[in-house]
Amino acid sequence: MKVHEYQAKEIFIAAGIPVPPGRIATTVSEAVAIADEIGRPVMVKAQVHVGGRGKAGGVKYAENLEATKIWAQRILELTIKGLPVKKILVTEAVDITSETYLGIILDRVTKKPVIMISAAGGIDIEEVAANTPEKIHKFAVDPELGLRPFEARNLAYKIFRDIKLVRQVADIILKLYDVFWKVDASLVEINPLITTPINEVIAIDAKLNIDDNGLFRHKEIEDMRDLDAENESEIEAREAGLSFIKLDGNIGCVVNGAGLAMATMDLVKHYGGDPANFLDIGGSSNPDKVLTAMRIILRDTNVRAILINIFGGITRCDDVATGIVAAYKELKPEIPIVTRLTGTNAAQAKKILKEINLPTAPTLDEVVKKAIKLAGLDED
Repeated sequence: MKVHEYQAKEIFIAAGIPVPPGRIATTVSEAVAIADEIGRPVMVKAQVHVGGRGKAGGVKYAENLEATKIWAQRILELTIKGLPVKKILVTEAVDITSETYLGIILDRVTKKPVIMISAAGGIDIEEVAANTPEKIHKFAVDPELGLRPFEARNLAYKIFRDIKLVRQVADIILKLYDVFWKVDASLVEINPLITTPINEVIAIDAKLNIDDNGLFRHKEIEDMRDLDAENESEIEAREAGLSFIKLDGNIGCVVNGAGLAMATMDLVKHYGGDPANFLDIGGSSNPDKVLTAMRIILRDTNVRAILINIFGGITRCDDVATGIVAAYKELKPEIPIVTRLTGTNAAQAKKILKEINLPTAPTLDEVVKKAIKLAGLDED
């Protein structure tokens, strides 16, 4: 789950990380009132869950109230990468001496939180990693020991020599790691972390992604979810207990288990198709889940065939088959569907599916090939 910049900054403030004063506005008049209250030049920043806001015209400097009015009006009329701007953050503009990137991610290789710091702040870290990776300094934190003060200072010394700046940056690194750990984040980022002419260190941007699996511990963060920024199908899937991510392909996939889902998608790609989604119905074999899954996939007009791949353990194949039949009768799909159901109660499942004469296949390779053929992709 993503939170907006202003929400991430609220969490930063609670942790003691310095950020410029500012508030959220949904109208031009609110934006002007906030700027008037701040009493200094401000930044007007679109709040949308996409990168590239500045390049799209969604981040502007306003030297006075008239400029604030103009930019607030224009930004609130923007649509950035398909998302309309409904909120803007009006925050004090800060004089900048230097810009630093600071971020923490959960690294799959080390299986530890990794802190990254770079003097190349203010630009996409992916661009820095691709072109000048030597500018990124990394440190993997032992989760049992946590981040210790001397380790934070060592990281700060990678960028700064002034001891006053080092101490401030080290303190922010420690507090940022505390935020990362306490809110079950998968990513926390300050880009840029800036220094001012009077040697203050301030986070003028904030990015925070939360691991969905940890949200049950953070009701206050769950309440920050912006449903307007989420895909309708993903919201429906989450409410039904499905793991669903929409992709841009043409083969809809209904699978049980994340590992099997990934293997299925890999084979679809290998044999010339493109997965239209990741969809894991999970360990439960409730037929209603299958009906919801089918409804979600059939909503995607790019889908040319649906592949259902179930390896029954806790998930019972007969329950899945019952859901498929119910979906077939209710939704009346006009695109081909091919199934592979093996494992618990597979024989009963095959009898149930005879009612609608769906094509089946005994192996994963064969069901993928058949789906691609029925979709006509082997002829494209």
